Amino acid sequence: MIGLISATAAGASARDRLATAWPDRTRVYDGPVREAVERAFAECDQLVCFLATGATVRLLAPLLADKSRDPGVVCVDEAGRYAVSLLGGHGGGANSLATEVGSTLCATPVITTATDATGIPGLDTLGLPFEGAVASVTRAMLDGAPVTLRADTVWPLPPLPPNVTAGVTAGVAGGVPTPPARPGGDDPTGPAADAAAEPSPRPADATAVPRRPLDGPNARAPQGVPTPPAPGTARPGAAVLVSDRVVPLGPADVVLRPPSLVVGVGASRGAGVDEVYGLVVDVLRDAGLSALSVGELATVDAKADEPGIVGAAAELGVPVRTYPAGVLASVDVPNPSDAPLAAVGTPSVAEAAALAAAGRGGELLVPKRKSSPHGRPAMATCAVVRRAPRGRLAVVGLGPGARDLVTPRAVAELRRASVLVGLDQYVDQIRDLLRPGTRVIESGLGREEERARTAVAEARAGHAVALIGSGDAGVYAMASPALAEAADDIEVVGVPGVTAALAAAAILGAPLGHDHVSISLSDLHTPWEVIERRVRAAAEADIVVTFYNPRSRGRDWQLPKALALLAEHRTGTTPVGVVRNASRPDGTSHLTTLARIDPTTVDMMTVVTVGNTATREIAGRMVTPRGYRWQSEGAR
Repeated sequence: MIGLISATAAGASARDRLATAWPDRTRVYDGPVREAVERAFAECDQLVCFLATGATVRLLAPLLADKSRDPGVVCVDEAGRYAVSLLGGHGGGANSLATEVGSTLCATPVITTATDATGIPGLDTLGLPFEGAVASVTRAMLDGAPVTLRADTVWPLPPLPPNVTAGVTAGVAGGVPTPPARPGGDDPTGPAADAAAEPSPRPADATAVPRRPLDGPNARAPQGVPTPPAPGTARPGAAVLVSDRVVPLGPADVVLRPPSLVVGVGASRGAGVDEVYGLVVDVLRDAGLSALSVGELATVDAKADEPGIVGAAAELGVPVRTYPAGVLASVDVPNPSDAPLAAVGTPSVAEAAALAAAGRGGELLVPKRKSSPHGRPAMATCAVVRRAPRGRLAVVGLGPGARDLVTPRAVAELRRASVLVGLDQYVDQIRDLLRPGTRVIESGLGREEERARTAVAEARAGHAVALIGSGDAGVYAMASPALAEAADDIEVVGVPGVTAALAAAAILGAPLGHDHVSISLSDLHTPWEVIERRVRAAAEADIVVTFYNPRSRGRDWQLPKALALLAEHRTGTTPVGVVRNASRPDGTSHLTTLARIDPTTVDMMTVVTVGNTATREIAGRMVTPRGYRWQSEGAR
């Protein structure tokens, strides 16, 4: 909940605008300002104070306790010009809240957090649990000091600055290969996520890191931070480690915990939370694995509501995934048993569920192990599987060209990606949006399939990849060839963009007000006979048509032929809109008719929209009426 506090009439007006915009997220605190701030600070996750920053600081100072628990605070000035992230920029979410408030109130967000200001991703904003000296390592990253990155596997991290370099040590097993140079021979700055890791020795007393200590006979005091190395053995300089193992940390080290572990659990009816949770904690500790890297518990469907399993998952802060017994029975496991076969219909629960949840390439780290309760039979089993690195591919539509038509989601994905793949001219359009250290793989026209294969390969290697296309990447662009290459071994995210047809339609008026279709006239990938059949169908169906790729130097007859096909079913006065470089500074547009259009004025940067028999030119705009009937659809 976001608490809203104001002291003046102007502040109350802006406060009420925000409350109206976010009715389910906000709560207005009235009364004396000091009391309102105190109540909101105690009750809310975030605050927006419509007060002077100095006054807000003085009111908040006695309330501050711990940056990891204090709410994020945003200050909005009396005139509503600025939304200042004042407290808890990362941990409290004030930086993102300031951006949201600014967007809603038409105010300028003011964010002074060094990492945000310089474009360097904060280690505490990556969505991964972390331990260690975050402030010290972040300062080293900002100062340009050497920072070493060591990782057990490649994980899809955003790009880190060039002073964060991969640590390579003798004896690395299963190291990550150096990324290829981009086409053209340039030697790019590789993303920090391309590191290989030297397995660090586990201290004899290292333990897993549960979310909270367990009460009862199986209680163990958790280690908040992995045991540091002995005096004199700390690595020089700062380091970022990406690992699910309990590792020694030096005074300038941070470890990021990827959700790479799946814990399979089985439990007899009535097994207690303490027994299931205690078993998981013990197994992880003995294997030298961190509980912060557990992504989920997995079990059989029959145990979906088992209190001990549900409670253990709650203690770990992870979801429970379940599978039908028949699915688990088909999983090859090293330790099948007759007992679970008789009880729930599968010879394995813990091992089979963990392997099923981990998916292709999962590695069984800890075979089935039983709990060890005092004086009674074991009621719980547990197994641990490490899932193979799962890269991320975002297929991003950049819109028709204008920067203000690039969506915020597209910008966020560009800044998240450590590898960018795209057509060189599109890369040039958004290069300034990339974070320092992003590896760019660009190529020219005609190499679409190569770019698609490259993007998928980089994602399969574990990277966070953005594959860009103009307009919407799924419309005559890169999504189709990329997804034809991708399997279920990578995460795929689609980011929609404004298409050329929509951008052109907005310029022309409302030509797409009723049913419409887009048809590409390029016969490089589609035989002309197929294209002609589609144009005839649209003509006969009286559907508005937008032609993509209408005419090039080597293809100059297709557009006249398509227009002739439409003319068989539409009059010569049918409006036609011709838009070139829609939304760009050098863009042009004009309205003509089916009888008067000059195909020689059209090129590959143009889209041509042909109306249907109802389309009209009204006040210089091309309009296709929807044909509304003012009656209730439900009354029919």
